[in-house]
Amino acid sequence: MNLSTLPHLPEAVSLGLRSGRLAPYLGPCLLALCNDAAVPADPPALAAHLSGRSSVPGKIRLRVTAVAQFIENFKHRKTLVGLMDEAFAATPTPSPLHRWLAGLPAPLIVDTWYDDTLRHALAARRDWAEVQGLSQSEHFGAWTGWYGADGALAPDPLEAPTVLYKPWGSRRPGSNYLVSDTDFVEVLTEIDIQTPIPELVQRRRSDLGFVFLGCRFNDQLPRAFARQILKRSGGPHFAVLPDEPTRMEARFLEEQGITRIAQPLAEVAESLTATADA
Repeated sequence: MNLSTLPHLPEAVSLGLRSGRLAPYLGPCLLALCNDAAVPADPPALAAHLSGRSSVPGKIRLRVTAVAQFIENFKHRKTLVGLMDEAFAATPTPSPLHRWLAGLPAPLIVDTWYDDTLRHALAARRDWAEVQGLSQSEHFGAWTGWYGADGALAPDPLEAPTVLYKPWGSRRPGSNYLVSDTDFVEVLTEIDIQTPIPELVQRRRSDLGFVFLGCRFNDQLPRAFARQILKRSGGPHFAVLPDEPTRMEARFLEEQGITRIAQPLAEVAESLTATADA
């Protein structure tokens, strides 16, 4: 296996992000940079929160999609949405990296967790829009919902300079969640032909490379979504992954041509935000 690895963040990544040539691709681990991240910060933590609020079989308690599916089946979808709203009711104070990212001239930012930290960081701007993935159980036939910077639902795609893409949904502004087994099966059935991915995202990615921040790929769901979002993108791609990757992570990074940056996320964040001070 010939996995490309760098010990530190190269200047080309910082320059690419600042110029809008590289797009941030964010995962739940980014919340570790927030001082008050009082929301579940990874799938196991979310599974624990949901199973702590609703009795579920012990054998599925650690699998968030299975826990969510059990609640949806036996307690109703509204109960699941209510528990997700409760889990992500707080808005963590954006870290310096969140604020730095929010100030970039990025045509596209992908955020694959349910918190609204980056939306809060973007609030100082008005030249951005958000598109969220929708559950087919609640919005049959509609794969995405568009929102303006003010949180108002938009009937059509918005050609804003910066588009925040939340493929799994978010607490705000619409309480949209892809979280249960059924939610993901519906999307994954179609994602190979790109149907659930907004046309605007497909168009903009053709000129972009991606920088993965706070992401792990040790589960098939984040790998499946990243693989399809990267499809036909311009490249190059980088992933900040200080921990030794698992066998499946290493295979994914190699297959997708993603260069691993083996530096702690906090150090990368400090390096990037220092460019703003400079």
